[in-house]
Amino acid sequence: MTGAGRAAAPREPAELSAMCALAERLWPSRWHAGELVWFRLVPGGEPPGHRTASWERDGRTVAWAWRRPPARLDLQLDPGHPELAADVLRWFEEGTAGQPRRVTVLAGETALIATLRARGYRECAGEPYFVHLSRGLADLPAAATPAGYRCRAVRGPADAGRRAALHAAAFPPRPGDEPIGPDTYRTLMRDHRYLADLDQLVETEDGTPAAFCLAWLDQTNRAVALEPVGTAPAHRRRGLASVAVLAALHRARELGATTARVCARGDAAAPAARATYESLGFRPFARNLTFQYDG
Repeated sequence: MTGAGRAAAPREPAELSAMCALAERLWPSRWHAGELVWFRLVPGGEPPGHRTASWERDGRTVAWAWRRPPARLDLQLDPGHPELAADVLRWFEEGTAGQPRRVTVLAGETALIATLRARGYRECAGEPYFVHLSRGLADLPAAATPAGYRCRAVRGPADAGRRAALHAAAFPPRPGDEPIGPDTYRTLMRDHRYLADLDQLVETEDGTPAAFCLAWLDQTNRAVALEPVGTAPAHRRRGLASVAVLAALHRARELGATTARVCARGDAAAPAARATYESLGFRPFARNLTFQYDG
């Protein structure tokens, strides 16, 4: 039951709106609401084997958890309710019995990390990880579009097929993954948090899509997050992703944003994306940690 200082039983599935509300309330944190919209909607709904749950107190979401195959957990926990960490982990463990379990958290979530260690999880040192980078928007440089290209905002559903195809070229689906098709992208566009003005597309003069940046605006915190950013292989090493990023950031500033955040690989095995963002003035401020339980 809610209220009286007791947590409700987890609900499944957790509502995306509740997850986003918690992300906005806890900002800055590991999650930006726009990232949640992207990661939850682009698979076209909750894929087989994925499960979500949320916990409430006094009618307000204070924790959510997302379990993904084979046994991975992403979550967000209100630091004012550290006692729920054990409840969230028990829910995760009940659905992954007998499997090596992996949980990703932000390095600054010390209470959650302490609970993980107490339950036998160990940090996965030496593995790939993501770093969080940010910058203010007061002093944005101008975008210099290379000759033969132009940058524009997506024109709505009519561009869904082009955007989906460009995303697939930049990020080919792994074996077993469903590609992001036009219908999935149209679903994304129908979410009220999606703004076509912040979906910037770089294309050749003949209209061939080349690079993109999708930005998400949290109006409450005046914070914009970039997710995703990519370039088709045939058009790489020409600075086109930077053009799209700067175009999105300038438009976000016009809409009231004052800060921007992006996540990129932080380990030495994949330095390119981080280097691109740092060349645009982004600086690291936090990183993810992954913990594993082997049973």
